[in-house]
Amino acid sequence: MATVLTYHFLEARPKSAYRQLFIKGTRIRAEIIYRAHVNPEEPRTPDQLAADYGLPLEAVREAIEYGRSDPPEIAADIAREEAIMAASGQSTPEPEYISRPKILSAEEWARLLS
Repeated sequence: MATVLTYHFLEARPKSAYRQLFIKGTRIRAEIIYRAHVNPEEPRTPDQLAADYGLPLEAVREAIEYGRSDPPEIAADIAREEAIMAASGQSTPEPEYISRPKILSAEEWARLLS
């Protein structure tokens, strides 16, 4: 039987293109907090992140635990972002696409966001 986790400070945002969880009442994705915490160049402590983002310390800790659990929705969000970047030419080093990405059709957007 699968264990269902209940979060007190994290929630889904049904109208968002992102499927991962956000800090309740904010537009801050839990992944952002987690990545800042594990950043190899300048890792941030939970206390620092709480101060940086004006969040309760427990919300930061919950976001870190969520990120540490490697939820599949974060991997799916990252894959979707990479597909959008590739489709619009923004993942290529070609100079003409750096300032002017390809405009995607409605059909391309629908395919990439599904």
